[in-house]
Amino acid sequence: MNIENSRDYYGSVLQGSDDLKTDACVTTEAPPQAVRDALKNVHEEVKSRYYGCGLIAPQATLGARVLDLGSGSGQDAYILAQLVGENGSVVGVHTTPEQLEVSRRHLEWHREKFGYAKSNVSFVEGDIEKLDELDLEPGSFDIIVSNCVINLVADKGKVFRDAYRLLKQGGEMYFSDVYCDRRVPAHLLNDPVLHGECLSGALYWGDFDRLAKEAGFADPRVVKDRPMGIGDTRIQDMLDGINFFSATYRLFKLDELEPECEDYGQAVIYKGGIEGQERVFELDKGHMIEKGRVFPICGNSWKMLADTRFAEYFEFVGDFSVHYGVFAGCGGGMPYDVEGKGSEPEAAFCC
Repeated sequence: MNIENSRDYYGSVLQGSDDLKTDACVTTEAPPQAVRDALKNVHEEVKSRYYGCGLIAPQATLGARVLDLGSGSGQDAYILAQLVGENGSVVGVHTTPEQLEVSRRHLEWHREKFGYAKSNVSFVEGDIEKLDELDLEPGSFDIIVSNCVINLVADKGKVFRDAYRLLKQGGEMYFSDVYCDRRVPAHLLNDPVLHGECLSGALYWGDFDRLAKEAGFADPRVVKDRPMGIGDTRIQDMLDGINFFSATYRLFKLDELEPECEDYGQAVIYKGGIEGQERVFELDKGHMIEKGRVFPICGNSWKMLADTRFAEYFEFVGDFSVHYGVFAGCGGGMPYDVEGKGSEPEAAFCC
């Protein structure tokens, strides 16, 4: 895969989201109300050059410092700029000059639209495979987001390693991308259309799990996933036998997360208070935590709540003094819903 292919496809070949041949780089789910409201304040030109595959609006972001990897025309950055508030900030990194020009052109327009005294958004030209070469301070970001971009780079492991280095302790990487249920054949990896459509660079889910853990993110969690649709028959034929999925993950930078979800007899009680999730807090697709209910939880999930920005919204029951074995309901296998139907998990389901 070649970064020049990405620059050409997103800078010259695609003139708008209607030019895409698959739904790999578009969002189909309905955004939360706060995101819908924020989207109304985004410039139309910025929205027209949007190529995301999911929603990257994690909860409880007010005041946060956010890094957007592959910020494109700036839509996600400008939405997040409103969610973090005037005291928060968003830094976007992107490599395509044409899209960077669009995002930067409207900085002042958005500042006025948001009613901020000064802009809380900035954009940096750079390759997300070379974050260590940019002027970004290690351990300085609360949240790192990315939307359908990591599949476009060759050294995905380095992106995860650099993200881990840039996050504060207790911070998280919250991102959407494209995955598949088997590795894409080598002869298709450099096809410019498949690459630009976010398909040939899609990670086999098992490879992603390994790379994330090697980078330090010990317990990757799927927040949402859906099967991908490919409407172009030529592309369908080229990729016959491979199933693709759009998935949103969250990866926490936390010390001492365990390789398995272990049971210490712990539970949490969600007190409410997070905008858009007043009744049910969604940690991931296996943890839909209803306000006021005692919710049994594994040790890793406990730390994801107790040692992060979410701590103030929960009461915590128990500690790590007694170990009861592996948490019931945990298991291996592909984490995605093949049929796109799914069902709400039991309260005690872990990962």
